Amino acid sequence: MVGVTTDEMYTAEQKKFRARNEEEVLDEIRRCGEQLIVQRVFLADGDAMILPTRRLLVILQAIREHMPSVERVTSYCLPRNLKRKSVEELKELRDAGLAMLYVGAESGDDEVLQRVNKGETYASTAEALIKAGEAGLQRSVMILNGLGGKRLSEQHAINSARLMNATQPEFLSTLVVSFPQGMERYRLQFPDFEPLDQMGLFHEIEQLLGLLELDETVFRSDHASNYLVLKGVLGADKARMMSQVRTAIEQPAKARLRPEWMRAL
Repeated sequence: MVGVTTDEMYTAEQKKFRARNEEEVLDEIRRCGEQLIVQRVFLADGDAMILPTRRLLVILQAIREHMPSVERVTSYCLPRNLKRKSVEELKELRDAGLAMLYVGAESGDDEVLQRVNKGETYASTAEALIKAGEAGLQRSVMILNGLGGKRLSEQHAINSARLMNATQPEFLSTLVVSFPQGMERYRLQFPDFEPLDQMGLFHEIEQLLGLLELDETVFRSDHASNYLVLKGVLGADKARMMSQVRTAIEQPAKARLRPEWMRAL
């Protein structure tokens, strides 16, 4: 599903996380370097930042040695997994080739985060993003439009904007929460969840955008889950994107919305 990744994306038996054998990983890097010309590497699957810094440095050194064409290395990152890493360690990883961390913040609101069993808080996410920024790592953050449902929509938007303003990430994207396997499992942990309709989603994203005070953050709302595609830099393009959202609310026929069949996830 899009969104509650900790619930469905990584809880299936075949997706259970385990750290692979180090020699196995290094051998795979060597073989890729012999057979392919690679420019970008994503350290998969799940969150590579759970590995000790020493292991990550060995992997990054192997990428540099065997895949010299690589220009950028990136990884997912759960905020809580940066607690064990100092700014100095993160700088070492940056110097060894790690360029960007993808952080699924999902919300900046503590009640929403607790309801979806995220295992994070506003404070833990802010701490991780600030630490990564101090180390010179680029941060790409994802917020989930509609995650709080109708009842928590306003505080979800307000506190997500507050989190972004406090941390100033280089990249920010929004996805729409969706439930391709049904909403029943989600309602076990969030019993009074009522999903936002299309107009509700637009009002929430309008509130989020209106509260964002970002200077040079690349913003994207172009994932397949989004009805309305938005692209720009905050804050240079903020007024234009807010105008697009307002058009989607007042004159949806003129907004070039993504049809429902294209959102089949």
